[in-house]
Amino acid sequence: MTSNQAGTEQVEVVDLDGNVIDVVTRQQMRSEKLRHRSVFIAVINSDGDLLVHRRADHKDVWPGWWDVAVGGVVGVGEDYDIAARRELREELGIDAGPIESIGTGAYADNMVKLVASCYVVVDNGPFQFTDDEITEAHWVSAEELDIWLSAKPFLPDSVALVLPRLRQFVRIVP
Repeated sequence: MTSNQAGTEQVEVVDLDGNVIDVVTRQQMRSEKLRHRSVFIAVINSDGDLLVHRRADHKDVWPGWWDVAVGGVVGVGEDYDIAARRELREELGIDAGPIESIGTGAYADNMVKLVASCYVVVDNGPFQFTDDEITEAHWVSAEELDIWLSAKPFLPDSVALVLPRLRQFVRIVP
């Protein structure tokens, strides 16, 4: 999706419970920091390492920052599970096996407001970064994760919503 297409993409504005209260353009959602629906998918390999990646510099929020999950904005009328699978195809080029829900939550700061459904999937790759949203990716072991988190700027929304749930449902993250 080009930057222009992303700006005119339609997005659902939701309340804290995820109920749709309006539909606006992505550009309006970002500029007014309106609460929207998102998905986050943590990708773990069979050795228990977490896939972390650096976002492209052209992203509309937190460009160039690192992330602990792939994902994105849920489309108008789109089911969370379908959005998660779509994001895995778009960002990693995979049609993954079982995707496990690890819960939902709300997040808000001075950059974004969202309600997200979080998932974990086990997949060893290979991955194809075809949508130009990821510039580099690395497998990080449980022992290395805190070092990475303290050394690089990571997206606060996925760190806040994914990591605690991942630690609760998956034993591989400290």
